[in-house]
This record gives sequence, structure tokens and C-alpha cells, in this order.
Amino acid sequence: MTTQLLPATEQELWFLEGLIDQRDRVQHIPINSVPFRIGRSAELGLCLPSPAVSKAHAEIVSVGDKLFLRDLDSTNGTFVNGHRVEGTTPIGEGDLIQFATIDFRVKREAARSFNNTVSESSCDLSGMLARFHKLMSSRAVIPVYQPIIAFADESVIGYEILSRSRLDGLETPREMFLVAERLHLAAELSTMLRWEGVQTGDQIIPSTNLFINTHPCESITSGLLCNLRELRERYPHRPLTIEIHEGAVTDLDEMRTFREAITDLDIGLAYDDFGAGQARLLDLVAVPPDYLKFDIKLIRDIHLHPQQQQMVELLVTMVRDFGIAALAEGIERPEEADICREIGFDFAQGYFFGRPMLVDSIPVE
Repeated sequence: MTTQLLPATEQELWFLEGLIDQRDRVQHIPINSVPFRIGRSAELGLCLPSPAVSKAHAEIVSVGDKLFLRDLDSTNGTFVNGHRVEGTTPIGEGDLIQFATIDFRVKREAARSFNNTVSESSCDLSGMLARFHKLMSSRAVIPVYQPIIAFADESVIGYEILSRSRLDGLETPREMFLVAERLHLAAELSTMLRWEGVQTGDQIIPSTNLFINTHPCESITSGLLCNLRELRERYPHRPLTIEIHEGAVTDLDEMRTFREAITDLDIGLAYDDFGAGQARLLDLVAVPPDYLKFDIKLIRDIHLHPQQQQMVELLVTMVRDFGIAALAEGIERPEEADICREIGFDFAQGYFFGRPMLVDSIPVE
């Protein structure tokens, strides 16, 4: 068999990124030549010492600057993004490849950037990726719940599901998604956080609404909608409201389809972070939600700025005229709460009314 250098410029490098052993750190295996063979045999380009992997399991070949994956009649199969390889399958950056039970991501980065990463911060990067792998494989997240109250009587009408973890560098959703986005796993992370949040939150009083989040990368009419159908099947009676960032409402026809589908599932709709971007109120009310959550930037220090109060009051009046409930996010001071109550908000959320808490800390009636 003739081995050839993989066609690549000096500026770019293909490699596989993953854990060869669950106890090991994340490794970066350059694909320097083709065919690049993977299997249990020690003389191959990538040796995977697992009994589930065949001696000669699969190989990567190239046509021009394109990569292709071929299964070598392995016992337990080779998979690309969850689909078993039959014959030869094209692969590209971000694809998930599984050799039996061991998975890798296909990556393509600048050679200089890659070399700097390996020489200067490989331990930090490898440790972070290993912790993220643990986060996903062990579902090592801790759901927390922040109360949403009704201004009329300050009763709790629901909880927004948020998430934390105890893994270094991945304690907050922001940190989790920074790593997930690099690995092209943001949608998978978002789905996992919803499942864990609803599953744990089902201990809360049955009539309490759970507000669940999304990530902008999720397709609302395919992956997200399928996930919501599965959640509704599993939890047929739990009140649920899905939050969509207002900036993600770009295709009104698609949004109408989504709205009709979740209405059939008896799932409510909230537009999140209203006012953080362009505040396209007329676009949003074309597919009206049940709740419009005003961004913290519109609420913070509102008691100190009369013009801000006037603007927000006008928006709240318009929203309520459309039959949409207005919800103020990020209330941290009693003065902010007083103004939001006076200008007509229906609901409120923020540290003043309650910080995110573990499910065991939520009062039981």
C-alpha cells in the first residue's frame, strides 16, 4: 500500500480530537498522511486499545483536499454523526466520528495556532475538553430554579431553569457554551440541560410552570421541536414554557409553524431578552408569545432615569394591548421593583425576588 502525505497547505492541519482512554486527557492526533488507519493494532496511525475496536477498524483517505472515512468491515461499526458508515463517507470539520464506542471530533485549524496550543497550553486545553466530555457523558449538571412572580400578589407562577456544574471552568452556562460552541456541541448541550432541568424540576408542585431555555444555534422546526415533543410525551401534565431569544426570531413563517406546533403540545412561548438588540416589537407580535421578557438593560436603575421609565412604560402598554404578558427581568433593588409594578408589568424575575436555588430548597405547599 502506498502512503501519501495528506494534501494540505502550510497554514492548515487536519486532526482528530478526543479521549483515547476515559482516564486519559484529550488528545490531538494529526492526520499527516493517507490512508490513515485506525484500529486496535499498534502499528496503525491511531491505535485504540479497546476490545470493542477491531484490529483494523477504519481508515481515512483523501481526494484532493477532501477527507473520506471508510469502515474496514469492523465488528462494532464506524459512525459519522450517529449514522453507521456504509462504504465511503465524506467527513469535515466538526463531524463526530465513532469507532465502536470511542468518539472523536474532526478538526481543521491553522497549523501555527495548533502548534501554539500544543506547546503552550495543551494541558489547560486538554483538561478543559476532558471536563466538558465528562459534563456531557455523565450529565454532570446541577439544575437550579429562579422564581418568577406575579406583581398582583407576589405569588410564584413559575421557575426559569438555569444550570451550574462543579467542574472547574464549566461552572456557569456561559462557560459551558463557550466550550460547546468550539466543539460544535452547543445544540446537544442545550438539549441535555433542558432534559436534566425538567426531570429534576418535576419534583416541584405540579401546577408550577417551568421556563426552559434554548440556544440560538438550534433549529426551531426540527431538532428543538422534536426535543419538545419528547419532553411533552415524558411529562404530559407539567406546564412548560419555551424561551426563544428575541434576536433569533428572524423567519416569521418558520416561527408561525413552530408556534402552532408547540400550542398543540400545550407548551407556552416566551421571547427572551427583549430590548437587548433592536427591540423589533412589531415583528415579535406578528407571532405573539405568551410572555415577553424585558431585558435587564431596560430594567437596571430604571428608578434613576425618568426617560427610561417613560419608554419602558410605553412598550409595556403596547405589549399588554396585544394580549401579551410583560415580564421584567433582572430586578435587584426594591426601587426597581416599585417602578416596574407602577408602569404595569405583569410578572417579575430577579435577585430581589429570589436567587436561583436547588430543587430541594423550593418551598412545598
